[in-house]
This record gives sequence, structure tokens and C-alpha cells, in this order.
Amino acid sequence: MNTAKQNAINLYMEGILKGEPRKAVEAYTGDRYTQHSTGVADGRDGFIAFFEPFIERNPIREINIVRALQDGPNVFLQAYQNINNGEAEWLTTDFFDSDENGKIVEHWDVIAPVKPNNPSGRSQTDGVTDVTDLDRTSANKALVLDFINSCLIERHIDRMADFIDTQNYAQHNSDIGDGLDAFVEKFAQEASSLRYQECFLCVAEGNFVATLNRASWDEQDLCQVDLFRVENDKIVEHWDNSEPVPPRHEWANSGKF
Repeated sequence: MNTAKQNAINLYMEGILKGEPRKAVEAYTGDRYTQHSTGVADGRDGFIAFFEPFIERNPIREINIVRALQDGPNVFLQAYQNINNGEAEWLTTDFFDSDENGKIVEHWDVIAPVKPNNPSGRSQTDGVTDVTDLDRTSANKALVLDFINSCLIERHIDRMADFIDTQNYAQHNSDIGDGLDAFVEKFAQEASSLRYQECFLCVAEGNFVATLNRASWDEQDLCQVDLFRVENDKIVEHWDNSEPVPPRHEWANSGKF
């Protein structure tokens, strides 16, 4: 029996990359498939109805699963997609829930165009990929959740050094360079438009912790993903991805959350 992580990967690689959405969704989803990608309707039929024409429109598809985590029934995937030889490049970050057999029953995502490298020359996906320190999963998850609540939601900027390694912090946000100081300078400004409201989902495996957050930018609701790598009880690397929540009348399902 496949793990939930493998079933989530198979949905991508067989359903989209190989162009077999009907076979993939029938093989890897459970009795229900609740969808939060707002342009896709719920259920297997919704998946098929969206991806069959997508595949026809986009015959050349490159998909690379960069990082994959499983935490109990929940899965996180970070993927790079290149459509029609560079016509579009997408960073996709997905969260899944699964049933007792590992079949996928719910899906959330954030999809955004790939951005240029940041001031430190880092891309949105490069860096460490190996999952290690499996015995530290619970502790690392607790650390990141405390950081999000204390520093990002409640904005206790003075506590950031309690969570982030001040000597070794690799940043993959396209607008910010390495180091804690660069992040604090960007985030701590009173005029900063980014506001975190809630950590909606958290998936951790070993040294990686992925979070799906409700946020806003200039009063525009955002679905915000942050992925952290933890080492020796400190956050040492960060990736992110965000997508504006579209107006309610554009949703094909119950919404991003």
C-alpha cells in the first residue's frame, strides 16, 4: 500500500506530468476529494474536468517535486513546473489530507509564477532537500509554530533571535537576502503591508516544517506558505510562496481554506 506522500506525488506525476488525470484521481484519492484550489471543483470529476483541457492546452510539461514531507495523514509538496518550454514557470506548494489507507481526501495549494533569484543569489527552490533528524519532528514543529504565533502573528520582533539562527540563516524569498537582519528590516517596518493572521495547517517531518497561513497584503487576503529548515533548535533556512485569495464569485469550491 502506498503512503499518503507517494499517493500525493503520484497525483502530480501521473495525473499531470504523464497526462492521465482520470486514472490518477481514481487510483490515488479516497471516497471524497475536497478541493481548495479555487479554480477546481470538488471531487474526482472536478479534477478531471480541470486537468483534461489543461493537458490539451499544454502538451509540454516539466514537473519536479523538490521537497516532500509527511506528518501523520498530512502531506506537503513543493514543486517546480515548466509549461511549454518556458511559456510559464510555476512554483506550486501543496498540502494534502489522507484517509486511513493513505488515499488523498483533501487538497490545498498556493501557485505563483517563479520569481528571480534574491539579493543573495538564491532561487525559490534551491538549498537543502534531505530530510534528517526524524526524532526531532515534534520539537521542530513546536518551535516553528511558536515562532509564527509570537513573531509573525503577534509581531514580537524582539523575539526573532530566539527562533532564528543569527549566524546562519539562508533566505529564499525573492526580495530578501540572507541573514536575520535583512528579514527583520523588511518585516518589522511599521509600514510593512504583510500581516499574518492564522497558521491554518502545519506539516513537519524531521528538519523541515511547512505551514499554510492566512495573511494579508494591503488588505488583500493571501494564502501564504512558509517552509522552514531547523537545525540545533534554530531556524536556519526559509522558503515561501503566496497567492492572493480571489473574490468569492470566482471560487469553484468552498475556498482556499
